[in-house]
Amino acid sequence: MSGFEVKAIRAGRLDLSNSFARIVNGEVILKNAYIHPYQDQKADGYDPRADRKLLLHASQIRDLSQKLNKASNTLVPLSLYEKRNMFKVELALGASKKKYDHRRAIKERDELRKIEQDLRGEKV
Repeated sequence: MSGFEVKAIRAGRLDLSNSFARIVNGEVILKNAYIHPYQDQKADGYDPRADRKLLLHASQIRDLSQKLNKASNTLVPLSLYEKRNMFKVELALGASKKKYDHRRAIKERDELRKIEQDLRGEKV
């Protein structure tokens, strides 16, 4: 990480909303994390969504890769914090919804829509 990226993160100009992590060649890579350009920095050739390498112990990477290979999970960054002048990313394993969960979510959304329409007096 460069100095102006560190300044931007300390200023709270980081967006992890669409980011995820992958294990590539035995390294954990944070993808699609958006670090806004620092206000005083010239943005010549700066990519705010560049891939960033995360430092983990080999045993941690091995454990994560086994869990990722076992099921269709994804590494999702939950937060980023600073500890002893180092930035740490809190990662979690995320699994996609099962088909019955999607159906349940659609059913609940339709029921809420129907209740709102009834309250407004609209005909269905």
